Amino acid sequence: MVSGPADPVARAGHAEHPPRVGFFTDTSVCIGCKACEVACKTWNEVPEDGLVLSGMSYDNTVGLGASTWRHVAFIEQPVSEADSVDGVRWLMASDVCKHCTESACLDVCPTGALFRTEFGTVVVQDDVCNGCGYCVTACPFGVIARREQDGGAHKCTLCYDRLSTGMEPACAKACPTDSIQFGPLDELRERARLRVSDLHDAGQDKARLYLDDPSDGIGGGGAFFLLLDEPEVYGLPPDPVVTTRDLPAMWRHVAVAAGGLFAAAVALGMRRRA
Repeated sequence: MVSGPADPVARAGHAEHPPRVGFFTDTSVCIGCKACEVACKTWNEVPEDGLVLSGMSYDNTVGLGASTWRHVAFIEQPVSEADSVDGVRWLMASDVCKHCTESACLDVCPTGALFRTEFGTVVVQDDVCNGCGYCVTACPFGVIARREQDGGAHKCTLCYDRLSTGMEPACAKACPTDSIQFGPLDELRERARLRVSDLHDAGQDKARLYLDDPSDGIGGGGAFFLLLDEPEVYGLPPDPVVTTRDLPAMWRHVAVAAGGLFAAAVALGMRRRA
């Protein structure tokens, strides 16, 4: 596939590449089974965590981190008795790295450990990461973290090794309800819009897509979601913005200021010699 200059994969140097792929996570059919968490850990050999009860309902892993690349959230919502037998509604959602179109983690990495693959995904190279942590603070979603055991930053790779051999990511393969769907992003977005329309017709007025819009603050996500309530309910920022969006302007100001100082120093030197 040959892409235009707006394509992040082409900007990364992949002039010819396959279609950009990603995840569409439909939370309306998530049953909280955690098969995605188990499959992710097993395939990627991610260390265990979350074996201590967190006190947060059935959510033992609490959030994404260096050793939790897929996290299934359980949200209990009180509702009227007319809407539920026991007065509680469960919202379940499998969260993951968003593989942003405009990726702040890529912008701030000083070693090149983070790179964009030919599939449009963002991957950390463990043997290049120096553990500086710049990417940790740059991520608007709090996805990346450093692992105590090795000091390096870690996150979802969208199973880059599996993609390279024509396989789908382990989490999507293991999901029994197709809550996690993998494929070309353009196809997933069209499928997601149809799903939202169906849910609205069925009376789910709050159903919405999150991070599907290429014009949003991160340029759209390589992983996007269908939610049944506001993003904040799921612990997601309502209007995420790439944290490095002002860097180009800042560097231009620095260059202008440096040029001015240099010119002033030259002028001063010439006056002294005169």
